[in-house]
Amino acid sequence: MARKLKIAEILEKHRGEKHLVVLHNYPDPDAISAAFAHRLISEEFEISVDIIYSGKITHGQNNTLVKLLGIDLIPYKNGMELAQYQGAIFLDHQGTTANEIVKALEAAGVPVLIIVDHHEPQEAVKAAFIDLQKTGSTATIYAHYLKQGLLTVQKGQKEHIAMATALMHGILTDTGGFIHADEEDFHSAAFLSKYSDPNLLEQIMNQTRSKQVMDVIRRALENRTVVENNSIAGIGYLRAEDRDAIPQAAEFLVNEDNVHTAIVYGIVRDENQTEVLTGSLRTSKLIFDPDEFIKEVFGINSDGHFYGGGKHLAGGFNIPIEFLAGEPNENYKEMKWQVFDTQVKAKLFNRIGVGHTPHPDKQK
Repeated sequence: MARKLKIAEILEKHRGEKHLVVLHNYPDPDAISAAFAHRLISEEFEISVDIIYSGKITHGQNNTLVKLLGIDLIPYKNGMELAQYQGAIFLDHQGTTANEIVKALEAAGVPVLIIVDHHEPQEAVKAAFIDLQKTGSTATIYAHYLKQGLLTVQKGQKEHIAMATALMHGILTDTGGFIHADEEDFHSAAFLSKYSDPNLLEQIMNQTRSKQVMDVIRRALENRTVVENNSIAGIGYLRAEDRDAIPQAAEFLVNEDNVHTAIVYGIVRDENQTEVLTGSLRTSKLIFDPDEFIKEVFGINSDGHFYGGGKHLAGGFNIPIEFLAGEPNENYKEMKWQVFDTQVKAKLFNRIGVGHTPHPDKQK
C-alpha cells in the first residue's frame, strides 16, 4: 500500500499537468505496456501523457503490440520542444539507455518525477519517486499498482482490456514465458487474466522471425566463439531497424549445448550515420550477475554513467562510436569493425579469465 500511496501522492501533487513518459532505446513489450498503463493511471489525475522513445520499433511482436492495441508512441527527434512538459517519467530503465533524451530534458529544465524499473540500481538520474523492485518485469509492478486500486480496471472497457493484455505480454516476454517468473509475476498474471484478451495476446505472441532476424542469427552462429561455457559473437554492422535481432540472436545462442551465457554485439547505424556498439547478454546460470559483469567489463563514460547494465539472467550495453562514425569506403568499414571486435572480445575474455582471444573456429 505504501508504494501505491507514494506514487499516488506524486501524481496528485502534479494534477492537471502534462508529462512525458520516456522509454529506453528500442522499447520492448515490458516498457511499452508499462507506459500504456501509466498513461491510463495518469488520466485519473487529469494528467495528459505523451510516450517517447529513441531508436526504432522493429521486433515483430513489438510492432504488432503497438498496432493492435493502438498505443501511441512518439519517436524522439533532435530539437523537439520538451519545455511543454512539467515532468518526465522513466519506465523499465533509469536513464542510462536514453542518454540523448535525458540530456535534452536537462537542457529544457524538465524534472524527472518518477522512475519505475526492475533492473539493478544505476543511480544515473535523480527523481522524486523511485520504485525499483527485483521482480520479473516492470509490467508486474504496474499490475501490482492496479491491484492496489490506483486505477479501477473494468472488464467491459476497451482500453482496460488492451492494457491488461499488453501487461500480460510484458510479463511473458521478460520472464521467458514464466520460466524465470517469481511469485509476484504469477500473482500479477493471475490478476491480469481476469481482464486480458487471450485471442489478442495470441495474435501478438505468434509472430514469426523475419528474414533479417534469421540472417543476424546465422551471422552470430558463424562468428561465435565458445569458451568456458560462454558463447561470444560479433556480427559486424547492421541497420537500426534490425537492432532487435541482437537480443534474439543471444537468446538463440544461449540454448546451445554446454553454453550458459551468450553475448552478441554489433555496430548499429541509423540514417544519420550515428553508430553505436550495441550488445545483448543472456544467461541460464542462476548465480551469474549480468549487471555486475557488464559494468565491470565496459566501465563508465565521460559523464560517469555505465555503458550498460542488466537484471536477472539478461543485460545489454550501448557504446557510442562518436567521431569515428561513418566511413569513406568498405575497406575502412571492415578495418574499423576489426578494431572494435578485437577490443570487445579482449575485454570479455579477460573478464572470463581467458588469457588470450581464441579463434572463432576453436571452441573450448
